[in-house]
Amino acid sequence: MPAALLVAEHLTRMFDTRVAVSDLSLSVNAGEVVTLLGPNGAGKTTTMRMLAGVILPTSGRIAINHIEVSAETANEARRLVGLLTEAPGLWERLTVRLNLLTYARLHGLSEPQRQVDEALALVELSDRAGEQAGKLSKGLKQRLAIARALIHRPPVVLLDEPTSGLDPASARHTRDLIHTLRADQRAVLVSTHNLAEAEELSDRIAVLKTRLLAIDAPAALRRRIAGATVTIEVEGDAARWSNFVGAIDGTTADASGSRLTVTVSSLSAVPDLVSALVSAGARIQRVVPDQRTLEEVYLDLVGAG
Repeated sequence: MPAALLVAEHLTRMFDTRVAVSDLSLSVNAGEVVTLLGPNGAGKTTTMRMLAGVILPTSGRIAINHIEVSAETANEARRLVGLLTEAPGLWERLTVRLNLLTYARLHGLSEPQRQVDEALALVELSDRAGEQAGKLSKGLKQRLAIARALIHRPPVVLLDEPTSGLDPASARHTRDLIHTLRADQRAVLVSTHNLAEAEELSDRIAVLKTRLLAIDAPAALRRRIAGATVTIEVEGDAARWSNFVGAIDGTTADASGSRLTVTVSSLSAVPDLVSALVSAGARIQRVVPDQRTLEEVYLDLVGAG
């Protein structure tokens, strides 16, 4: 079982009387990517800042690579985290190399020049090392900001909206880099509004709306939502079977040509439904479950939350 490098238990953060995050518990294992999904104002950035040790929670517990985070240990814990903020802010008059070299020295790295070279190679910016950061495109600035977050090789990486506003090629490069971090056994927490990106990247998805609404693998999240649809193609006219199917508890059916579109309480009910149709004399040609989309699941969860 992979080790949990990032653990949060019952995190709550108040700003005066406003609750930004309420009773949030999650963990991220080595070699795992967990994505935070939620509407604007859901607490994603506040969660990232707490987990990075930038701000302390009002209540709750955080452990980074088995170190309990507190006012006394926050500096030590921050050294174990690479944080990419939504607006990273670079020294635009400095070159790419000097931006990274400054951070390498701030981290007290033993071989700053070598580690800058490694970070540049990782994000494919070695050929831009001598350019001023301010003259880079948005996508290249984002690569530089990610390199800065990774310069000290942290075991835990927090990326807040890493592909926001990027062109498709730059976004693809960032997603490939996240896959590399997973393969390198880092624990990666990503915040995004891009549902397709979340599904591609994530081992698990956490849906947040001040409180944690759900956390699971994308496929498991889809199965959680009540109701599923299956298309059953039969030999002959499907209409003769629609009343038969509709009489089964928890199902409704519409017929069109040779196809029955059946809504069931869950996909686990499909084998019994098919068996009942066969026993009644239906000759079944094909059965196609229609999976719920992640967007449907997300909107159901956020709407209910």
